[in-house]
Amino acid sequence: MGLTSRSLLYAAVAAAVVCVGLSVRLWPRFAGRRPLALLGRLASIAATQLALVAALGLAVNANFQFYGSWHDLLGLYDDAPAAVGKWGGDGGAGPAGDPSKGLVQTAGPDGLDKVHGLPQGPPATNGKVESVRIVGKRTRVVNPAYVYLPPQYFQAAYARQRFPVMVALSGYPGGVYLLGQHLRLPQTAGGLIRAGRMQPTVIVMLRPTVAPPRDTQCVDVPGGPQAETFFADDVPDALKEHYRVGHDPGAWGLLGYSSGGSCALQLALRHPRTYPAAAALSPDYKVANDPTTGDLFGGGKDRGRRRQEHDLVWRLRHLPVPQVSVLIGTSRSGEKNYPAAREFLSAVRPPMQAESVVLAHGSHNFDTWRRELPAALRWMSGRLTFPEDVVGES
Repeated sequence: MGLTSRSLLYAAVAAAVVCVGLSVRLWPRFAGRRPLALLGRLASIAATQLALVAALGLAVNANFQFYGSWHDLLGLYDDAPAAVGKWGGDGGAGPAGDPSKGLVQTAGPDGLDKVHGLPQGPPATNGKVESVRIVGKRTRVVNPAYVYLPPQYFQAAYARQRFPVMVALSGYPGGVYLLGQHLRLPQTAGGLIRAGRMQPTVIVMLRPTVAPPRDTQCVDVPGGPQAETFFADDVPDALKEHYRVGHDPGAWGLLGYSSGGSCALQLALRHPRTYPAAAALSPDYKVANDPTTGDLFGGGKDRGRRRQEHDLVWRLRHLPVPQVSVLIGTSRSGEKNYPAAREFLSAVRPPMQAESVVLAHGSHNFDTWRRELPAALRWMSGRLTFPEDVVGES
């Protein structure tokens, strides 16, 4: 049974109910002071608690899709997306996928069938959301993605137009399901496009980690997962090959919340010619090691420099400022990163441009990010060029 399947959840709930019932029924037999009675009480408590925690954990995971499979949960990737190395010349696909079948490959639902409010009916009228896998030609990473295609993408009047594209990143450890079900990104964007408040845009929804369950923080780890290269190079190349999206940087932007917002800022400041616009909701402004990341910076004399260059305030104060536009979403009360947001915004100087969405009250949760999302999408729409170019032009 799959980790997020209803059958597994129902079985876990049934097991928890049975354990509680057996504990109630058998508890009088364990009332003595004999060693066996003591062991019986301990075993009853342990089994009941384990069953209840398992049922609760499965219910929460089924709702939020923190882990989409047993492989995600346990990190059992023999084909390890973390396998690193330049693409070989032997014609082999490597352990993570076969690029000869395309860098964007059709995938199973991956939770998409559980997302409410997605476009239904004719794509030319309502748009469409696809579930795919993106294969990294350089990094050998394979990452699941949802792709929202606006109605105009399917209309004859736009048949030769290339569309702007927004790469949207979820938080950690959540997956792309959260962008659809809880952030409601494609539903919100579709409503804005229908209302004429956002230009038609292809939205590609991804998780920020490339080696689950490790939090790779969109960093190229020395001797480890090459997350930065995947998002900065592999993702744009794959999308340009498969979809009718713009080839000029003016067509590209990033959006993310929490860890995904941190990645959006990192990628925009480090790769301004790829992503000249980024909207970040409740991001962090530096990358640091923690138990979920492991060592992101490696050893050697360059370790300190690598860490510094992933501190965005340090970058703005010590390195040339890139020509990018960023939007920061934060709250004066309820979010602990408000002082860091002020410090970052105060460090911005030309040619970089920065704006903000500041709520009076908000927390680090989807209620806050859904309130900020429409403004972020309209802001992004004003920075992406459409139509970018036409098919047949490079």
